[in-house]
Order: sequence, then structure tokens, then C-alpha cells
Amino acid sequence: MIFTVSASILLGHLNKIGGAVGVNSSMPILEDILFDLQDNTLRLSATDLETSMSTSIEVMGSESGLVAIPCKILQDIIKSLPDQPITFHVNKENYSIQLSTSNGKFHITGENGEEFPTISEPGAAKELVLQTSILEHAIGNTLFAVSGDELRRTMTGVLFELDTDGINFVATDAHKLAKYRRIDLTYDEASSFVMPKKALTLIGKSLPKDGSVVKIAYDYANAFFTYGDTRLTCRLIDGKYPNYTAVIPIDNPHRLLVNRGDLLNSLRRISLFANKDTYQVYFDIKESELTLSAQDLDYSNKGSERLDCQYNGDDLEIAFNARFLAEILNTLSSEEVCFKLATSSRAVLIEPLENDEDEVITMLIMPIMID
Repeated sequence: MIFTVSASILLGHLNKIGGAVGVNSSMPILEDILFDLQDNTLRLSATDLETSMSTSIEVMGSESGLVAIPCKILQDIIKSLPDQPITFHVNKENYSIQLSTSNGKFHITGENGEEFPTISEPGAAKELVLQTSILEHAIGNTLFAVSGDELRRTMTGVLFELDTDGINFVATDAHKLAKYRRIDLTYDEASSFVMPKKALTLIGKSLPKDGSVVKIAYDYANAFFTYGDTRLTCRLIDGKYPNYTAVIPIDNPHRLLVNRGDLLNSLRRISLFANKDTYQVYFDIKESELTLSAQDLDYSNKGSERLDCQYNGDDLEIAFNARFLAEILNTLSSEEVCFKLATSSRAVLIEPLENDEDEVITMLIMPIMID
């Protein structure tokens, strides 16, 4: 098995799928990349048994075959090399690999590619097609709100919810909620599935920026994403997603309009004075003035700052976890945002004032009870 490939091109593909490689696995082969050479096409595959990823490269090849190569050492070698052709010579008897460059030779030991786990293929699955830009926006606007609590397994992923009126992407950790909706995409039959965070992180990092499409197939257990020369397969999160609509208020009458960047910068400064357990920051909202304040009684630290705003409603004092609120504001890109409020204890909606006419972005944050 012999092939020659550009170092920079190979490194780019290894970086693309390297996140799917198993770490500290009881199966050493999961820490490898499977190299499958057929004529002049080299297919690279990685898996941790939950998430699998593969991509292909055109190479100058001969003697087709399979070999599993340890990912980390291979990446480290190629990172250290200038961009140049690298020739791989694989001994099919003992799976030793010689890498030859213009002025060096390196030897590493691989494993039998036949022992690499088989990656699932879509069978009788439902399908949908999305523009890469839509999926990128959906991931970017929801992934930050995914829960890390393994006891609430379904909340550790993003809900894909398809219906006749559009498609929703939803994530929540019970403190904050993010919902990205597309009203220009409709489906004849309602269905849903929950994608794990790791898989969506890998997809978000590897999506092409060329305006192409992503083909998605899914069944009761797995989802298959195909885009460009890349395929990602993952096991779906089993279980019923919580009824998130029950926590989204529909009658928050007060409106607070504020510059997102100014608020985010002020929040970062004031949070320096907040208690490091709660990160509690107070909002005192009166007419056209918003005052942010925080204090840490343990260290006698406190600070406050005023911002201009537009407010329509009764005077209100409400408190938030500064870190959670900053995550929401960082995710949004609109110059101004609208807070929809009711009382100091009811969930608050945060929406951008400018967005695509076919998308609806809704963020929700639970306030902290004021003593």
C-alpha cells in the first residue's frame, strides 16, 4: 500500500475528523485513523463508537489497502513538517509505516485496518436537506445552552423539531434556553430527534463556507450528515425531550431595548464585583435608564454603572447570573436586543431586533430570586 499526498492537505483532513477519535479508550484501535486507499482516493475515518467521521482525499496511490494509524503521533509529525509531498509505504504483513519526505524518513507502527469498527450506514431513514449556512446558524445559536448534566440526558443535546410550519432547533440547561426557528422550511410529517453536543461541535467546525447543502438522514437510533467530502454519523440521544414550550412566557408586557455591545461590556465590568458563587448582577430599570450593580459581601466589593435604554413598563428590579446572560449576548449578533419582562421572578425573553426574515431567534433566561 503506497500513496503520496500533500502534508498540508492531509493535516487539514486529519484536523477535521480528529475530534471523533476515541480518547483513553479500552480499545486502542479507536485512537487510530483508518486509512482506506482505493486507486487514487484515500478515505480517512475516525470513531469513538458514538460518533464517527470520515472524509476523502485525492492522492497518487498504488497497491490499495487498509491500515489504522495512531492519530496523535501522525498529526504531531505532519504539523512539524513544511508543506511538501509525503509518501506512505505500508507493510501489509506487520503494518509498519514509513513516511518519506524530501529529506527525511519516519517509521511508526499501525494496526490491521480490518479490525477497525464498522461505521453504520443509513438504511430506511427519513431525510432532509439544509443549506450549510442554516445549519451553521442553528448550531451557533443553540449549542451554548446545552446542559452538561448527564442525569438529564436528553438536555445534553440539541432538539431538531420538524413540523408543517417550520423547523426548530432547541437547547436548554434549565437556566437558559435557546430556540432557533426557520419558517421557510416545512415538512409533510412532524418528527424530531436529539443530536449530541459533540457531534454538532464537530459539524460546526467542519462545515464548508461555499453555500452548499447538508444532507441529513435519521432513524430511531442514528443520524447521518453528508456535506462536501465529509460524512458524520452519530448515535442519537434516546429519550423524550422536555416540554420546553411550557417555560416560554407568552404575556411578558414590558419591553427593554438596549445596545447589545454596550450592555455586554458593562456586564463584564460589573460582574467583577459579583459573588463568585452566584455571579448575581442586579438590573434596576426605570424609564430611559438601566442601572447594573453587583456586590460581594465576603470581600466588601461593589460596583454599579448606568446605561441609556428605551423601556416601556413599570419600574423593575431583577437579577441575573452574569455568566449566563453574557453567553446569550455573545451569541446574538444584532446591534440592539429586546428584553421582554414581566416580574422579577418570571422568565425573561431576549430577542435580536435585526435578523433574517425567515428566521426567529428566541433566548430565555431565568432570573435569580432577589432576597
